[in-house]
Amino acid sequence: MPSDAHLLRQSLCDPAHTAHLNEIEWDLLIRQARRAGLAPRLRHVLGEAGYIERTPEPIRRHLDTALFVANRHHEALRWEIARILEAVEAVDAPIVFLKGAAYVAAGLPVAAGRIFSDVDILVPKEKIEAIEAALMQYGWAPMKINAYDQRYYRQWMHEIPPLEHVRRQSVIDVHHNILPLTARYHPDAALLLEGSRPSALDPRARVLAPWDMVLHCATHLFHEGETNRSLRDLIDFDGLLRHFGTDPAFWDTLFPRAQILELSRPLFYGLRYASRLLGTPVPESARHAIEHGKPMLPIRFSMDWLAAQGFRPNHASCADALTPLAHFLLYLRGHWLRMPPWLLVRHLFHKAFITPKAKAAKLSR
Repeated sequence: MPSDAHLLRQSLCDPAHTAHLNEIEWDLLIRQARRAGLAPRLRHVLGEAGYIERTPEPIRRHLDTALFVANRHHEALRWEIARILEAVEAVDAPIVFLKGAAYVAAGLPVAAGRIFSDVDILVPKEKIEAIEAALMQYGWAPMKINAYDQRYYRQWMHEIPPLEHVRRQSVIDVHHNILPLTARYHPDAALLLEGSRPSALDPRARVLAPWDMVLHCATHLFHEGETNRSLRDLIDFDGLLRHFGTDPAFWDTLFPRAQILELSRPLFYGLRYASRLLGTPVPESARHAIEHGKPMLPIRFSMDWLAAQGFRPNHASCADALTPLAHFLLYLRGHWLRMPPWLLVRHLFHKAFITPKAKAAKLSR
């Protein structure tokens, strides 16, 4: 394992660690943080711990800029949320914001230093067409994707194709569930919508209940198969638990809720690796309660190795000879959980051979 693989994680978990870094280590830390999408978060953590003034001046300026950009993202996101609510005002449906947009709308501490690439919303499936039509009237349009991907989204996935605003280029992902229709687990979206609550930003902008927000974070983390932002997402999970977990009633609700929504397995993994890698406080009673989601021993050992590889910044200093294999296996695992074998083989074949051929033919015209 590379000696620098844990530099970013150590610095985020223990800001005092940065007091002993030399210029070369600082440079590497910044590079890792940028690749992981965590440079603004690093600045926030160092500031909260009182270590930002001890950083070298060039590093501090870089981190200050990163946090400034993240804060501007938050301002733009709040404005974008207002525009979305304005667009769908005539549709009688709850609009539940997810992930980063939800953290900002709810004013959660985990939003500090968080940057975003798009806005995710959850709506009732029967309202999808009305929501899409309303957004299109206000300037959002489906992103240009081929016919196969259109059918893939609308027939099998838990969301419609992304919508991009024609002028602002802001992107909205409209979901009707948090996992694909073809996934191995089938959380009831109606329960998520029913349990949602008004946000601090605007009562019309709803967010998931605390336990559902944690479960969705864990589900996204362990079902996507992408590793570019895995450490950032694990830090989100950690931040949510540290915030909501101070209420004992939260833990009493979390585990029965996971069973009802068929999400005990991703919750098990989330708690296992957040506590191991980030020191996330988990009550002893909670450790026993989550045993329901524990996989067989060989699977746990395999996941432990994959997690050790996957929760590193996507930077050369954090990779070893087996890292590409681990990332590939995580990618396959994500798809394996999202669709049955016959569809998985068909989908991967199409992505590996037909889609590249179609793109090449289009470019040659």
